[in-house]
Amino acid sequence: MNRGVIYALLAAALFGASTPFAKSLAGQLSPVALAGMLYMGSGVGLLAFYLMRRLARRSEQGGEAGLTAKDAPWLGGAILTGGVAGPVLLMTGLLSTPASTASLLLNMEGVLTALLAWFVFRENFDRGIFLGMLLIVAAGVLLSWEQQAALGVPWGALAIVGACLCWAIDNNLTRKVSASDAVQIACIKGLVAGTVNLGVAGLLGAAMPPLRTALAAGVIGLGGYGLSLVLFVLALRHLGTARTGAYFSAAPFVGAAISLVMLGERPALTFWLAVALMAGGIWLHLTETHEHEHQHEPLDHNHAHSHDEHHQHEHDFEWDGVEPHAHRHHHAAMSHSHKHYPDIHHQHRH
Repeated sequence: MNRGVIYALLAAALFGASTPFAKSLAGQLSPVALAGMLYMGSGVGLLAFYLMRRLARRSEQGGEAGLTAKDAPWLGGAILTGGVAGPVLLMTGLLSTPASTASLLLNMEGVLTALLAWFVFRENFDRGIFLGMLLIVAAGVLLSWEQQAALGVPWGALAIVGACLCWAIDNNLTRKVSASDAVQIACIKGLVAGTVNLGVAGLLGAAMPPLRTALAAGVIGLGGYGLSLVLFVLALRHLGTARTGAYFSAAPFVGAAISLVMLGERPALTFWLAVALMAGGIWLHLTETHEHEHQHEPLDHNHAHSHDEHHQHEHDFEWDGVEPHAHRHHHAAMSHSHKHYPDIHHQHRH
């Protein structure tokens, strides 16, 4: 199994598992303040890990490639849309939209992520991948349909769809910097989004929670928002945006399963039907075979790599032999055929 698939499923599991625990804190502080605490816990925790890793690093070329000035517009756009605008639109929409309806509408994130990846950022797909995405989306709709309220088109619903569009843009922009250090990316996102959301909560007059509640939110955020995002970025690097989003759509099922265990409830028939649809969609993605003769154009970039068939280059520094390692390197033009995903080395036209 491609390790990008493993990263994406682990990211989905962590995010899905965080949802029922985050909900347990929802009554103790405002939604915007809770979002800020979750993001801030993610950012602070990852910052501590990042600094410890820097101190422990033995090789200048080891580890991951850091962000550069060229990455700033992409990362800034991702933070603005996904970390700031998305949560604000969601909280605005929830003020006038039933939770069941909101749950149904949130399935639009996967759809919009794939549509932007396929038709705006020109990521390749075939009928099998498209059908798999349809099954995954249908599973998400079915999972939330049981408690659906009458669905009109109020401003609240439009705000939630707008939040989904923001996160879809975030996912596609983050893909542009996914070759860089995933921990650094997730850390910056968490710190900025946490600061902004807590600032908004303060302006709205929200009271700050007790220290125990804040620490609990921080721990949940580190796992469900921080480590999950690190794994999501790694998956983007190996799978591309649409496929990563498809696997990540398994997150609601993890959250639903944990909720069932915590609450001691028995799942309804619709839950198992949704599981079957999700399994079918993921199976279509796992069994994807995409192989053809393709041309690699000359490319210079920087990311963590080992010396495989795509990385046959010389070093202009004294290399200690540690792999994977990161440094700026050149890819010569090459034509060959093998199975591949739309990863950072295979973004060619078909």
